[in-house]
Amino acid sequence: MTAFQHCINPDCGHSFDLLEVHHRCPDCGALLDVEYEWDKLPVPKSLSHFEQYWGQRRIPQRHSGVWRFHELLPFAKLEECVTIGEGQTILQKADYVAPYAGLVPGSLYLQYEGMNPSGSFKDNGMAAGTTHGKLVGAKHTACASTGNTSASLAIYCGVTRMMNAVIFIGSGKIAYGKLSQALDYGARTIQIEGDFDDAMARVQEASKKLNLYLLNSLNPFRLEGQKTIMFRVLEGLGWEVPDWIVVPGGNLGNSSSFGKAFIELHKLGLIKKVPRLAVINAAGADTLYRLFEKEGLRWNGGRCDQTHIKKFYDQMDAEGRRANTIASAIEINRPVNLTKCLRALDFCNGVVREVTEQEILDAKANVGAGGLGCEPASAASLAGTKKLVAEGVIGKDERVVCILTGNQLKDPNATVAYHGNNKEFFDQVLGKRGVKTTEFANHPVTVANDIDAIIDLLK
Repeated sequence: MTAFQHCINPDCGHSFDLLEVHHRCPDCGALLDVEYEWDKLPVPKSLSHFEQYWGQRRIPQRHSGVWRFHELLPFAKLEECVTIGEGQTILQKADYVAPYAGLVPGSLYLQYEGMNPSGSFKDNGMAAGTTHGKLVGAKHTACASTGNTSASLAIYCGVTRMMNAVIFIGSGKIAYGKLSQALDYGARTIQIEGDFDDAMARVQEASKKLNLYLLNSLNPFRLEGQKTIMFRVLEGLGWEVPDWIVVPGGNLGNSSSFGKAFIELHKLGLIKKVPRLAVINAAGADTLYRLFEKEGLRWNGGRCDQTHIKKFYDQMDAEGRRANTIASAIEINRPVNLTKCLRALDFCNGVVREVTEQEILDAKANVGAGGLGCEPASAASLAGTKKLVAEGVIGKDERVVCILTGNQLKDPNATVAYHGNNKEFFDQVLGKRGVKTTEFANHPVTVANDIDAIIDLLK
């Protein structure tokens, strides 16, 4: 077959059949990639090749913003690919928001993944992941989630009726906007006593013992679908490569998949320039920032220091340090795609930063005022851009694409607390997290139930 699974550990490097189901390499425990024998496949000569499919939107797979790029993730036949209309997203030139980040007009772009069916970027990966599940005949699937993964898995299982979904969530660690989706779409939801990292450990154990098809981003096919976010960014820029891609960092699936996308596009000669990558952690869930920027952990040709990582996690456990941030989608201490992200940072000459709750919410308010409401985790990308511009790492006139990973309605409590007039609610939701000011708030105004008073207010 022209597609197969391959261990990313260069000291192992074993390959496995496309139709085998593995969460990690069964020989060494490292992560797996989906690889292709490109010399045996009809590779496009240029990215503009994909423009021909805009006129084939009656074909569901061509309407999909994932499968429109099928030639760049050809592990299944086009007609076998699962779609529910994902990837109808926009790349917005955000001149209104650019000054907040310190960028000149025309430099900032926002890739808005909140327009996906479930309201987040996860649908890109779920289209590919459920396609592989279909190929292997899976009947039951599972994931651990802080919210978006569960919503996405639930909607794909609900619409396609191919598999039954089981969701593992931590206690009190999911926004109601996201939980409501998983419940409404019919997924079996299991809340364990613990956080996301605990849920992630338990779902892996359950998947092995009960033969559940795991659809967290450990699944290499999930990341194949997430590559297409970068293809759509290039499409939105007329196939030109930006200077920077800035993305929130949680489980590090997006950053890992973006790196793989650019590695493959460069290898295939479809791009000559590679963008720089910035991954932004929340300060309350900053494992990557600490390991990469503070302790110097690197990809090292695939031989990253596993002893260093273990020592870091052991110390984290000894200190009782748990992820804690208003940006619930990236509230993760043990990112499962850490090593793949290190590879992406290496190839894309990347940097990592952390941003505070205050910086996230101020950035979120500015994104919203520009017309694209996003969940708190998404705003980490703009907050990180602002910080990198202030440091002089990103030039004021460089072209920057911030990834907005999820819709504003995923976590409305943060928005209402920031903009509202209810001090008690503010203290409950944000104040306890160290948020002090609401400089960019759009507070509602109270007025008497009198038309003259209303007219006076609006003059």
